[in-house]
Amino acid sequence: MLTRPVTTEREHAITALRDLIAAGSYSPGDRLPPERALIGELGLSRTLLRQALDTLEREGSIWRHVGKGTFVAGHGGSGGAGSLPELTRRLTPVRMVRARLCIEPAIAREAAINASGEAIIRMKLAKDRAANASNWSDYEAQDDLFHRSVAEASDNFLLLSLFDQLNQVRRAVAWGNVVRDSERPPKGHSSFAEHDRISVAIERRDPAAAQEAMRQHIGSVSVRLFGEV
Repeated sequence: MLTRPVTTEREHAITALRDLIAAGSYSPGDRLPPERALIGELGLSRTLLRQALDTLEREGSIWRHVGKGTFVAGHGGSGGAGSLPELTRRLTPVRMVRARLCIEPAIAREAAINASGEAIIRMKLAKDRAANASNWSDYEAQDDLFHRSVAEASDNFLLLSLFDQLNQVRRAVAWGNVVRDSERPPKGHSSFAEHDRISVAIERRDPAAAQEAMRQHIGSVSVRLFGEV
């Protein structure tokens, strides 16, 4: 019985992993499933999977953080001092939040000045979907969309790019540091009212109120999740 050469098996594993990432519509900063799940889904041995992961990490397509998992890299790869993996290794959750406090309130201010009617509709839709989420995973996805819609409403591509990089770091740094004690956000979840205040301020074209509402929201999230800001 003929056996497939080792080099061919390894190439097959690399291709299978690349295809899974492409088919799954993963964005930079998204975490891949754990190794056990990938082994089952791809039909690979642990050795071949790890060889494929090593190859994609060297290419800069993914990066790995001990204790947190494997993440899809941004276009910048994973090598430099300002790269996503290096940033997440050096940042604590609290320092990540303080970076958000420097940037996102200013973005909300710009959104109140520049938001189009269409941008406001997208923002309100994400806000309402977050409030109606049936589980934490859906809530977090809609919360992401709400904050990105605020950045889009700023009508400033550079601010949107800065937000996207910051959000990649936020997801990677916060992953595994958040413990949920319920299946879904409670009805009185404080972020719901905070999102409302941000949305209303932007819709009313009130830059100062939008900036302050976002500042209070991020501070509240930090205290709730990490105990400090």
